[in-house]
Parts: sequence; structure tokens; C-alpha cells
Amino acid sequence: MSAATETATGAPPPSKWHDTFLRITQGNALISVLAVVLALIVGGIMIAFTDEDVQTASVYFFARPGDTIVAVWEAVSGAYIALFQGSIYNFQAPTFARGIRPLTETLTFATPLIAAGLGVALAFRIGMFNIGGRGQMLMASAAAGWVAFALDLPWGIHMIVALVAGLIAGALWGGIAGFLKARTGAHEVIVTIMLNYVAFYLISWMLRTPGLLQAPGSSNPKTPAMKDTAVFPDLLGPQYNLHFGFVLVIGATILVWWILSRSSLGFKFRAVGENPHAARVAGIDVKNMYVYGMLIAGALVGLAGVSQVLGTITTGFTAGIDAGIGFDAITVALLGRSTPWGTFAAGVLFGAFKAGGFAMQAGEQIPIEIVTVVQALIVLFIAAPPLVRTIFFLPSPERDRRRAEKARQKALKAEVSADAAEVSK
Repeated sequence: MSAATETATGAPPPSKWHDTFLRITQGNALISVLAVVLALIVGGIMIAFTDEDVQTASVYFFARPGDTIVAVWEAVSGAYIALFQGSIYNFQAPTFARGIRPLTETLTFATPLIAAGLGVALAFRIGMFNIGGRGQMLMASAAAGWVAFALDLPWGIHMIVALVAGLIAGALWGGIAGFLKARTGAHEVIVTIMLNYVAFYLISWMLRTPGLLQAPGSSNPKTPAMKDTAVFPDLLGPQYNLHFGFVLVIGATILVWWILSRSSLGFKFRAVGENPHAARVAGIDVKNMYVYGMLIAGALVGLAGVSQVLGTITTGFTAGIDAGIGFDAITVALLGRSTPWGTFAAGVLFGAFKAGGFAMQAGEQIPIEIVTVVQALIVLFIAAPPLVRTIFFLPSPERDRRRAEKARQKALKAEVSADAAEVSK
């Protein structure tokens, strides 16, 4: 929706903060790629500084600088090779089946990240910041887990009922934030953060209460194991951890793409996200869009919780089942620029970081916290596009826009002068 259209409809233009929000969440895809490159470079510098061989060689750097350079190269290349072999393909494996196991681990880690990232990305497109991934995952996990271990249903039906229960629980928990924003104007960031605490302590209480989520006869805050009839089937056999949840997130990605790109509801979502005032003037019920959007976003994040319960942690779960995925999803959505397939790719990348980080720690004794720092740096660089453009000498779109506007005005003045000269003749 252009500024001219907004002026014609009488709606005020978006605020400065709203414009900044859109630039960060829906900016140039090239900035996302370069942000990852920069984060990996900074991560490599940190690896070099913490490596013992580099520290030893640096003592006599001015006498033999080549030793330090070689040590830095070996430390950084060794770490990133280990990261690759732990997340994509292990060339040292005796068979191809063993070699591709890291890739399957990457996709397994990526499954909940993609689902939760889609929920955050969809909220971004409506102009909302969904920080409530943890709470939505916990409530979905509790609902799906209870159905999975408490009910006796046939195979297939049991899994579907548990899945639907988890999606509904996540949708309702996310819908609370949308409803409060629509009816009372409560900011979704505050509401979702508070709902995270409510969900965490509610689930913690249920895990300590016999007859609710706590395993019978146990004093530990843990649920019983999920029944086999409710567990997601393996995609590639029992030797791999990849499960049916990955197929579901592919379907969820296609669904979100269709909603945003091909449906009237998606058009309304995007219109509200661009400028809610103009959307309201155009006849869109902005309040309902907030509610519908957070319901769908909550269901998507809930799918991440269901994947954890029915696909990864089937032996029973605790209140820490979210494993920080609800917050990592924000990074995934930002890196994916709030687009469905961009979020999918970002989720796979972060899944590779998680899978390869363990191999990097085991093989090269690199602290796994380095991977966490790299993820944080990605967010930092994405939120600072001018810094990335300056480092890589990229042109500023604002400067190009101003130059184009000046050229247009100059051409308009020349045309007016020519018309005036023609009239004077």
C-alpha cells in the first residue's frame, strides 16, 4: 500500500517505529545471507582466540608469524569442518547410510525450529511480535502429551487426536494475546512474555500433581512415556531420529505460503502489517485480523511442541521440553525475513548449527557456546542493516531512493520549464 494511496484514503502513514519494525523483519534477503557470513567470520575469530595452539604460537608471533597463521587456519578450518561433518555429511563414516546420519539429525533439530519460526514469521507479517513461543509450545506439549499417554486409541487415530489437541492448545494460548490486543489494546510483547511464565509454572505444577501430567508412582516432575500408537513414525527407519514431524512442517510451510500469497485472508494480514490505519479505512476488520493471526501463529508454534512430544522426547517430558526453541524461533523468523520458505531455510541452518555444534565440541574441543554466540550475532547483524552494508560496501537504498526522487523532481522541473517556454511562444 503506497503512501499516495494512504493519503488518498485519509489514513495516517505508518509511524517511524512501525517502519523500522518492517525493515528489520521483512528486509533484503541479501542482508540475511551477509549477516550469516559476518557471524561465521566473528565466530572464527573467537575460535582462534580461544585455541591453545594459537595462543602458544602467538607468543613468538614477531619471530615466526607463519606459525600463528597456520595455527589460526587449522583451528578455524578444523572447527568448521567438524561443524559440516556433524550436520551435513560425515566423510569419515564407513558407509553412506552412516555418512548421511548428520543430515537427518539436522532435519530433526530443524523440525520444531521451522514450525515455531513460521508462527513467529506469520505474526511479523501482521505487525505483531510473538514472544510467546515458549508458552504456546508448553501448552501444546501438555495437551498432546496427555492425549498420547492417557488415552487408548487405535494407531493413526491416536496420533491424529494428539496432534489436533496440541494444535488447538497452542492456538488458544496464542489467541489470548491476539484477543487482548484487539479488545483492550494490550501490547502483545508484554502479554506473551507474561503468558510464558503462566504456562511454565502451570505445567510445572501439573507435572508435580498425580493424576494430571505426573507419571503414576513417580516423585519426579515428569510425564509417563508416550504410547506407541500416538508416536510419530520414523521416516527413514529406526537407525535415524528423523520422524513424521518433518513432513508436517513441510506441509505447514506450504500452508503458510498459500495463506500469505494466495488467500484473501493473507492479503488482509499483509495489509494490516503494512499499515493498520489504511487497512481499517479500506474496510478490513483489523481487530479480527489480530485474533485470527495469533490463533494461526499459536497453532504453528504448537506444532513445534507436538513434534517434541510425539517425535523426539517420547519417553516422557519435563517443563524444559521447549529447550529454548520458542526464543530461537524469533531468530529463525528474522533470518528468514518473515517469508515461509525463507523461514524454512533458516530453520534448517539453525538445525545444522545445533547438530554440528555437538560434533564441533567433541571433535575439536570448541565450546558449544560459540554456536550460540554465532546465532546471537546473526540477529545483531540482521537488526543493523546499515552496518552490514557499510562492511560490504553495499549501496544504501535510502540514498538511492533520495537520488531517484531528486532526479524525478529535476526532470519534472525541466518539463514544466519547457511547457512554460512553449506557452510563452
